Amino acid sequence: MKYRKDKHGEEISVLGYGCMRFSRRGTGIDLQKTEQEILQAVSLGVNYFDTAYIYPGSEETLGTILERSRLRDKVKIATKLPQYLIGSANALDRYFEEELRRLKTDYIDYYLMHMLTDIQAWNKLKRLGIEEWISRKKASGQIRNIGFSYHGNTEMFIKILEDYDWDFCQIQYNYMDEYAQAGRPGLLRAHELGIPVIIMEPLRGGKLVTLLPAEAKARIAADSRHRSAAELAFAWLFDQPEVTCVLSGMNSLEMVQENCRIAAATEVHSLTEEDAALYEEIRTIIRKSVKIGCTECRYCMPCPQGVAIPDIFRAYNRMYTEGKSNGRNDFMMTVALRKDPGFAEKCIRCGKCTSHCPQNLAIPDLLGQAQKELLPPLYRAGTAIARKFLNR
Repeated sequence: MKYRKDKHGEEISVLGYGCMRFSRRGTGIDLQKTEQEILQAVSLGVNYFDTAYIYPGSEETLGTILERSRLRDKVKIATKLPQYLIGSANALDRYFEEELRRLKTDYIDYYLMHMLTDIQAWNKLKRLGIEEWISRKKASGQIRNIGFSYHGNTEMFIKILEDYDWDFCQIQYNYMDEYAQAGRPGLLRAHELGIPVIIMEPLRGGKLVTLLPAEAKARIAADSRHRSAAELAFAWLFDQPEVTCVLSGMNSLEMVQENCRIAAATEVHSLTEEDAALYEEIRTIIRKSVKIGCTECRYCMPCPQGVAIPDIFRAYNRMYTEGKSNGRNDFMMTVALRKDPGFAEKCIRCGKCTSHCPQNLAIPDLLGQAQKELLPPLYRAGTAIARKFLNR
């Protein structure tokens, strides 16, 4: 296993264990199978385990396994404050203490504000006294490092990043999402600020392996270095020194062993020009099935009215490359649930975006078409309820 340093010089394994997808049996987690997989990962050098309050049974399972195997002090636990459930200052301690009980520990190594989508969500926490709360928890040793996980656009990510002295952050990032959400510009800005970056969704929830078009699978099978789809996706991330740790939701011994092998073998800056061409070929094949030829270059931004043009188009395209629910979930995270959502109806057809678009897209027309499918009546009603709850 290889390791990279956190902000304070502690070593983090380049491969982290994502605990959202533990193996399940019936209605619960398969404790015996999960324990075997975690013990195997630790024996192969994995020391970073990522869970969250809202992952059903995950914190309790991880806590139980680490306690009875006496591994707590040999690994680093990352878990998350469900900031979207926080309505008062008292709730901060209530959720945190519950997480400590579940994890059977008296401290958290890496604690995140879960799923920030814009600066307003962070500002709401600040109004509730989160900065003073963090200071107390760090002074007591109950929290060692403070960070946030993020789903939103690059601009909002950088605003949050620069607003507080963060110890680390967590973003969605992979070779298909290089310029989506926080993206490469966000990754580089974090690196400039000395903030370690944890990567989630390196395989887009497995879709860069299981849902690749047949043509892409054939191209990968012809790779001269005989790498699998998963190995290519991980290698693209491990190659970048700005990446601190890549999370994988491993739920089989074979997956643990293979991912650890890849993590141990991949060096920084080891990819070649031939490899870069291969990734671009795969991207091109995947994009053939998209509905709108948006490359997310962002020349259309900023929109004077605040319409989230590339985010809407990306989510719409994902409906057709990965399934309707995936596209709609992306739209919810990056557009609909923001404090000031960049809905298509804000467009006044000023023409600024179309004049700057290298693809000559009829952006105002396409926005309406995309949002109509992304937000059908049932989703629109659900979004209104969720927004009322989150922005209360």
